[in-house]
Amino acid sequence: MLRYHTDCRHFTGYKPCRFGRPCQDCPHHDPVGAEVLLVNLDALGDVLRTTALVPAIRRAWPGCRLTWITRPRAAALLADHPGVDRVLPLAPESLWEVEARRFDVLLQADKSAVAGALAARVRATDRRGFGIDGHGVIVPLTDDARELYDLGLDDHLKFRVNRKAETQLLCEALGLSWQRDPYTLVLPDGPAGPPVPVGFNTGCSPDYPYKKLDLDTQAAAIARLAADLGRPVLLLGGPEDADRNAALARRLGDAVEPTPVDGGLRAGAAQVARCDVVVSGDSLGMHMAIALQKHVVAWFGVTCPQEIDLYDRGVRLLADVGCAPCWRSRCDREPKCFTRVAPDWIVTAVHDCLAARREGRPLDETRGGGWGPG
Repeated sequence: MLRYHTDCRHFTGYKPCRFGRPCQDCPHHDPVGAEVLLVNLDALGDVLRTTALVPAIRRAWPGCRLTWITRPRAAALLADHPGVDRVLPLAPESLWEVEARRFDVLLQADKSAVAGALAARVRATDRRGFGIDGHGVIVPLTDDARELYDLGLDDHLKFRVNRKAETQLLCEALGLSWQRDPYTLVLPDGPAGPPVPVGFNTGCSPDYPYKKLDLDTQAAAIARLAADLGRPVLLLGGPEDADRNAALARRLGDAVEPTPVDGGLRAGAAQVARCDVVVSGDSLGMHMAIALQKHVVAWFGVTCPQEIDLYDRGVRLLADVGCAPCWRSRCDREPKCFTRVAPDWIVTAVHDCLAARREGRPLDETRGGGWGPG
C-alpha cells in the first residue's frame, strides 16, 4: 500500500505536489506545525498592509500552515506570497472548507460584523483579534485587541493621541511581536515597462472621494516635475480613475505617460513597479508603492498620517486645513482639504525623495499644516 505524508504542507490529496515525487523518503517532506487562519476582508489597501504581519506570524508559530481568507478581489494581492500557504476567496465553498477544518489559531484582523460572524463559525483553540457578540456587536476577543478597539470608538484618541502605525497596532492587537516588518507584494514578471523617475496615482476608491487631490493641483505639480526631470510622469490608477487620467493627458500632453487602468490589480502594480517615486493619496496605490519599496510622497486630508509607515522612504504632506483628519466621505466645509496641498510642496518632496533614493539615506518626514496634537 502506498504511504502518503498527509501532514506535509505540499500534500493536498488531489494531485501530485509540485515536486512530483512519491511521499516515501521524499527530501521535501515538510510537516505542518500549527494550523493558522487569518481572516482579513477589509479594503484592498488594508489587505496589502496586513502582509506586514506574516513574518510575525511565522515567528510566533514556526512551521505553521497559514491560510488567509479574504474577498475575491483582494486574492490577487496575495498571489505568490512566500509566507502564505493558501488563499481562500470569501465564497460558500471556502466557508464549507473552513468549517470542516480545525485550526490551532484564529487571527481575526477586521473590525466588521461580517468577519466577526465568519470567525464565530471557525473551530480554533486560540482566538485573537475581533469578533461579534450575541447582539451582533463587534467586540475584542482578547485584552491585546483593546487598544485598537478603543481607537475605533474615540476620535480624540485616534486623531490626536495615537502615534502608532496601523501595522504596529494590528500586530499588537493579535498578540504578535512587532518588529516593523515590511509589506510584501510579489510580481514574478517584474515591472510592466522601462523605469521612470515619478508616477502619480491620481485617484482613490469612490468610498472616500476626498482622498484625491484637486485636478488643478495635480496638473500643476505634474507639469513642474516633467519640466524639471525632462521625463514624462507616469499616470497611475484604477478603472475609477479613467476619466481623470484622460483629462490630465489631454491637458498635459507629452508631460505625462498614461498607463492602462483596466488590466486588474497585478497589472496596475506592475506599472507602480516602474517608478522610483510615487505620489499618492492614502489609497491602494500608496500601499502598492510601499510594498514595492518605492519612495512615496503621500498626502493626507481625511485620514491619519501617523497610521501609515513609509519605512523611511518618503514624505507625508498634510492638507492645510484645521479640521483634518476626519474620516468623512461627505463634507460641507470650505475650503476642502483636497484643494489645500500646494503643488510646490509636492514638487519639493519628490525631489527630496529622488535625492534620498540616489544617496541611499533614510527619509521620513511629515510636512504641511492642519494636523497635530491638540
